[in-house]
Amino acid sequence: MRGGQWQILSLAEGLRSRSHRQVLACPQGSLLFDRARVSGLDIFALPGSGAWNGRSIALLRRLIGERAFQIVHAHDGRGQTLAWEASVGLPVKRVASRRVAFLSNRLLHCLKYSLTCHGIIAVSAFVRELLVASGVPAEKIAVIPDGVEIPETVASSAERACLRSRWQAGQQDFLVGHIGAFTAEKGQDVAVGAVELLAGTFPRLTLLLAGDGPRRQMLQRQCAARGVRSVRFVGYVRDLDSFFNCLDVFAMPSRTEGLGSSALMAMAHGLPVVASQTGGLAEIVEHERTGWLVQPGSPTALAEAIAHACAAGERLVTMGQAAREKARSFSSDILTAKTEAFYDQLLKIT
Repeated sequence: MRGGQWQILSLAEGLRSRSHRQVLACPQGSLLFDRARVSGLDIFALPGSGAWNGRSIALLRRLIGERAFQIVHAHDGRGQTLAWEASVGLPVKRVASRRVAFLSNRLLHCLKYSLTCHGIIAVSAFVRELLVASGVPAEKIAVIPDGVEIPETVASSAERACLRSRWQAGQQDFLVGHIGAFTAEKGQDVAVGAVELLAGTFPRLTLLLAGDGPRRQMLQRQCAARGVRSVRFVGYVRDLDSFFNCLDVFAMPSRTEGLGSSALMAMAHGLPVVASQTGGLAEIVEHERTGWLVQPGSPTALAEAIAHACAAGERLVTMGQAAREKARSFSSDILTAKTEAFYDQLLKIT
């Protein structure tokens, strides 16, 4: 379950609450499939995850035709290809969400987004500008940022102390957290480098890296070889509330980022965010108000910002409160309402 999958689930639940009839099509046995089933959503099990799976195309096309759907919404590139193959020629409007902040082939993306869908949802103004620069018509694109659930309260001091004890951390320890897939663009290696630079100055600083992915084992080996003791790899975390509520600050050292839904989650839990000034992150983190924005790919710049956070004292609490207020403007309800309005707008176009 990465950020995109959580957003699909949140949107589906929001649309259900507004009495829309919908079916969530996703690979059988995936974490999204399991989570959607627990949520009681109507699910259509795709037999394979490949965009060119002929059986998936045929089954999905039959479903769309029999149920007379009006909208087919694809949430990633592979899903967009499958949605087009399964619905071309049918009386539906195709919507594609664009979450990532890189274009490997501008001409290919221009053709794909111009010809295979009627409307595009970009998660940030930055992503919209990339699409427009590649030649996608601007009038087809709406900026609808990710949504986030806002907890009713933040953890009390006693609750926080209990949660920190699970990670063998005390109240005097300073915990920096990150959650995400271990890929090059997420920059976990930058965070590790920053914490290494601070080890002598802040001996009670610990970095908790949650998640999994292709680069995790390599980074673990590097930490072991260099004797890095201030970094802990905590794996896949199911209880996100407990994870966020034990931290002092959240780090988002991405080299590229469409928006940064995990940063929004952290802000909703009252955490300041130290983030790279790249992509959509600059649209959600306000420098020195809700966190710090730093040069991407620089362990030194990230270390300086984390050092500021360590020394911020009560100001860190104030920044966390500002971050939580900022997150309210990205609530899941707003995501649902804006997406619903975009659907309605498309359906009025003949």
